[in-house]
Amino acid sequence: MKEGQIINALSGFYDVQSEGQVYRCRGRGVFRNKKVSPLVGDFVEFEVTNETEGYIMSIQPRSNEFKRPSIANITQAIIVSSAVKPDFSSLLIDRFIVLLEASAIQPIILISKKDLASSSQIKEVQAFQKVYEDLGYHIVFTSLEKEREQIETGGMEQLFPLLANHVTVLVGQSGVGKSSFLNRLKPSLNLKTSDISASLGRGKHTTRQIALWEIAGGLVADTPGFSSLEFLDMKAENLDECFVEMKEVKPFCKFRSCQHMQEPKCAVKDAVEQGSIAAFRYEHYQTFLKEILSRKPRY
Repeated sequence: MKEGQIINALSGFYDVQSEGQVYRCRGRGVFRNKKVSPLVGDFVEFEVTNETEGYIMSIQPRSNEFKRPSIANITQAIIVSSAVKPDFSSLLIDRFIVLLEASAIQPIILISKKDLASSSQIKEVQAFQKVYEDLGYHIVFTSLEKEREQIETGGMEQLFPLLANHVTVLVGQSGVGKSSFLNRLKPSLNLKTSDISASLGRGKHTTRQIALWEIAGGLVADTPGFSSLEFLDMKAENLDECFVEMKEVKPFCKFRSCQHMQEPKCAVKDAVEQGSIAAFRYEHYQTFLKEILSRKPRY
């Protein structure tokens, strides 16, 4: 029996990496009977049947998992946004951050297409940049050009240490440059990229499967993107835990169950008024909380 990690899944086959070798495996029927599917990122035990093939016998407990995309045991995520085409959206970034923080996944924010933005658009993005950096999030800018992609903040050598010893997933809406960024990190991947749809103002999906690639001493996943960004499993009372600056001050609220909306003597609202919590972050919190509270129960 060997142990390894699934790095690719396609049509019922799973590529399991173990001790520097990759085995093409199938899952045992017991998984289907239990309605359990192995995911990319899973640590598994498998039985070798020949030099390159085997059967997955068991799946080790997951530290986290996403269903859309189907991937497990992520330690950090690069949120790929863009300055333009599609336009920069701090609301979308915060939606990703909340989903990641809820699963104890460290976010890194990558803002692409800086070379296509106007000076006023750059100033707007930089204002948001300072807020996120003050919260402890890494920010990286890229410029996408026809013949090359250049990492502008700190250089590639500054980005690579962030990937080492991590399982990193790239997330972001279609067309922001996720596959282009991966191609720059590892040119041999030669992943397919696509332009923005002029009629829709958003990207066309180019990534069809989920795979983990060895890059800079870690594993990096390219995914088809999040098909759902709803807070389906989020409880209203846990939302503020996903805003690091609110989590820090909420113990000083008068009421333990404070939702930081209409309650008196709310430390979070006081911090917003004093400017120590950014107004746009609080507005996003309110938007997400209303969304969660209006969610229809699932049976």
